[in-house]
Amino acid sequence: MTSPAESSLPERPKEEQGDTGAPSKNALKKAAKDKEKAEKAAKRQEQERQQKEQSEASDTAKHLYGPQPSTPESPANLAKQQFTELAELYDAKEDQEVTVDARIHNARVQSAKLAFLVLREEAHTIQAVIAEGGANHISRQMVKWCGGISSESIVRATGLVKQPKEPVTSASISNFELHVEKLYMISEAAQMLPVQVKDCMRAPPMNDDLKEEAETDAQGLPVVSLATRLNNRVLDGRTAANQAIFQLQSGISNLFIEFMNQHKFTWINSSRLAGAATEGGAGVFEIKYFDTKAYLTQSPQFFKQMAIAMDMKRVCEIGPVFRAENSNTHRHLTEFTGLDFEMVIKNDYHEVLSFGEKLMLYIIRNLAERPEYQRLTKVVDQVFPGAGDFKLPSGDEAQRFTFAEAVKLLNDDGIDASEDDDLSTTQEKALGRIVREKYNTDFYTVDKYPSAVRPFYTMPDPSNPKVSNSYDFFMRGQEIMSGAQRIHDYNQLCDRMRKNDPPLDPLSEGFRHYTDAFKYGCAPHGGGGLGLNRILQFYLGLPDIRFATLFPRDPGRLAP
Repeated sequence: MTSPAESSLPERPKEEQGDTGAPSKNALKKAAKDKEKAEKAAKRQEQERQQKEQSEASDTAKHLYGPQPSTPESPANLAKQQFTELAELYDAKEDQEVTVDARIHNARVQSAKLAFLVLREEAHTIQAVIAEGGANHISRQMVKWCGGISSESIVRATGLVKQPKEPVTSASISNFELHVEKLYMISEAAQMLPVQVKDCMRAPPMNDDLKEEAETDAQGLPVVSLATRLNNRVLDGRTAANQAIFQLQSGISNLFIEFMNQHKFTWINSSRLAGAATEGGAGVFEIKYFDTKAYLTQSPQFFKQMAIAMDMKRVCEIGPVFRAENSNTHRHLTEFTGLDFEMVIKNDYHEVLSFGEKLMLYIIRNLAERPEYQRLTKVVDQVFPGAGDFKLPSGDEAQRFTFAEAVKLLNDDGIDASEDDDLSTTQEKALGRIVREKYNTDFYTVDKYPSAVRPFYTMPDPSNPKVSNSYDFFMRGQEIMSGAQRIHDYNQLCDRMRKNDPPLDPLSEGFRHYTDAFKYGCAPHGGGGLGLNRILQFYLGLPDIRFATLFPRDPGRLAP
């Protein structure tokens, strides 16, 4: 009989017949194979290690390439070290030794003894040759390493400038090549890039929607859409065309600065924050400002006028302009760079209009005539044909029309337009075509706009209040500037504000500091605001303003 304690113990499982606990034949075979694989891998690793050691031991050039040496140079050697920019090599001398810091645009191994690189710095490229032997005893290991560098890496190359047997058509510096003696890695780029810079160098698709994604062109080459370019702006910005575009943009700013300085303007830096939505309140970005609201200014207009009231007779500035307009067109942005000026009028408001015309002629003529800008424009023309065909009238005067004359030109061409309404974009483009055909110019101005289509602070024409002392500037049939004589009389300004549609209160918190400036007396004045991005776009004939903007902001884009 079993005791209760014994009955509570678990039963020992019965051993299955033939189960001895020894590994199966399949398990033994698998273990043997794994051991063999491990031994082979270890042997292979050891062989590779020995080969690497032998290769390094026999590498006569191991000190001439690889990572940038971390050992600091002595002050004396640093003082002697000189760097050359690729732009200087167009006029280099045979056998001149140079050291350049540049990106790898392309790398290829021709053979065990020979590799070619294309080095790129800004818009300039030169072919570099790495050949076994020579005075520095270049090794095959160095040839292989150089030919395997990933595109877009930054390297420091030292070598001799040589004339090739034939011009190197694949490089901008075609009459010279660099025979490398030393080459070190400064910054290595990832092997896989989201977009290739060489693909961005080809023209983008020119369809109605430049942001449309596409895959390949008729030749089967990758097509990089505008959206892809902007999403990868750092890589896209490295192309020769983009380097040239933004150097030209810098040039336009510098020419504006030159002209303003020549005419003794005072540079100001007005605020981009306002406590109220001014200039009518339309298209203003509202932001949180501590425990209250603030607004990004649409322009420095009020500040410029207040500076004139401070007895600054001529003021100018360069700065951002914000427009909260949901316009998704080829020429609109929510943020752009403005070139603004304001000046006292002595006798007639055409003093301001003539000054603005001379300013634009100065900028455009110098873009067209200075050698450095000519070269940059040619670079852009390779991607955007027609970049260099901007037309200007001969002489020192701009082509000027009254608004009524502009309407007549359109009507005579069969295009319906009215002297009482502002011109539409389609009408403006048509006018640009007509003016180019009849007057052989892409730059012109239109004066005496209807008062009803201009801001409240615009001075009406004393002889005909239906029109105003205002003007627009155009390039290739597109507006680049709006300007006018401003109302400087306090009572007249307040009256115009109250009659505005919608009415504006000149004594409100948003306007009283502005209107008070005229209560204290202010000289007659006028000015204008130029759009830097548009000047660049239309001078070069770029299809979209985003190509002329480093980091564009539009209703659908806040990054990068």
